[in-house]
Amino acid sequence: MSTNEADSPVETESSAKTGSPVDWLAPDEERAWRAYLRMVTAVQVRTAQDLAELGLSEPDYEVLSTLSEHEDGTSTLHEQAAKMGWSRSRLSRHASRMEARELIRRAPDPADGRGCLLVLTPTGWDTLRDAAPSHVASVRRHFVDRLAPDELAALGRIAQKLSADRDGL
Repeated sequence: MSTNEADSPVETESSAKTGSPVDWLAPDEERAWRAYLRMVTAVQVRTAQDLAELGLSEPDYEVLSTLSEHEDGTSTLHEQAAKMGWSRSRLSRHASRMEARELIRRAPDPADGRGCLLVLTPTGWDTLRDAAPSHVASVRRHFVDRLAPDELAALGRIAQKLSADRDGL
């Protein structure tokens, strides 16, 4: 369903139930929203293709890189899931696949008997060190270098503003 009244039915099931009118997007708002979605998809697809050539998925790289932000390469499953915007069960399944490739290992969490820690293995550290230069080059090619410095700064401010409610995760 479109987010623009001109392209959508007059009354949706949701508005019929609540009795509230839909605050449809104006044409310029609709264009901005659609452009944002296309931009995110285009950048993600291109950088994901480049990572795939290295034998990694985007989630693989995200797990490895965020674990590497900790000096000991260790994070709780809960913290990692929150950082990625995933459920713990989804991350747990993905961690199992990464564990099978010896990129990470799980360890008991001494602070939470029901939780576990995700720990970068030596293979995981090596994989990240090998992949990072190519990934950075991909991010530059598909994102950073395509924007002027003022555009990049504005986009950074916009991203920070829109993700502010996630900062507590």
